[in-house]
Amino acid sequence: MVKDAPLPPGEVTGNAPFYSKPEPLNPQEHGKLGLLNDPNPYDFGQTQHFVPVLATEFLQAACSYPIIFAGEEFIPLAVMGVNDGENLFYEDGVIKGESYLPAYMRRYPFIVAADQTGERMVVCIDRPSRLIGENPDHPFFVNGELSDYSKHCIQFCENFEMDRGRTTVMIERLKELDLFALREATFQPPTAPGAPPAEPQKVAAFMAVSEEKLNALPADVFLELRDKGYLLVIYAHLTSLSHWDRLVGMSITRRIKAQEQKAKKN
Repeated sequence: MVKDAPLPPGEVTGNAPFYSKPEPLNPQEHGKLGLLNDPNPYDFGQTQHFVPVLATEFLQAACSYPIIFAGEEFIPLAVMGVNDGENLFYEDGVIKGESYLPAYMRRYPFIVAADQTGERMVVCIDRPSRLIGENPDHPFFVNGELSDYSKHCIQFCENFEMDRGRTTVMIERLKELDLFALREATFQPPTAPGAPPAEPQKVAAFMAVSEEKLNALPADVFLELRDKGYLLVIYAHLTSLSHWDRLVGMSITRRIKAQEQKAKKN
């Protein structure tokens, strides 16, 4: 269940999840390196319970996860777990095949970052990643020049940044219209037959688009959001919030299985 809520004690924070030491990609330091084929290249996400998503991904991501907005910049996030360090869409370290994989994860270990001057954006790699090594299957450079594979990855990163810019523009417009409101996801614990209902338990507090504020917009502004393609994104976000109950159920099921496995070992 999702409802309006008072201000939470804290907010989601963090900078570039998954990346530990990005380095500007260059032939001097990375000429012999590249990506290694790996049967499970996305295992790095199994302890991350939220992942940034772009507006262009809302329709696909909304089929799998609740999408919320967090922080002062209202960054959109796909919620993959209800507890820190727990991603419910992984089993034995492998992400479930039916789950949508956000572009933020698919671009790893590449990332675009500002240089030391802050005036120029450069393509970086997360050097400590185990996906990077010598004698690679997909070299970063060939004869000192970017390989076709690297060019493809860089193009993906550039497209990602363009979509991120469009997402930021959309969010700024929604902020101008004061469409965001604090909401709360709750869970109703089951009780024995005939027993009084248990008190709802708070699962999370987050920012979301207010359907009430959206419906109160003047007709011309509403049509503006439609013409810009924002309405489709907003409705995907609102629909995705129904997944909170599913997440809680998945978390309970995982906890029960872990307890059963522990009991068998003992």
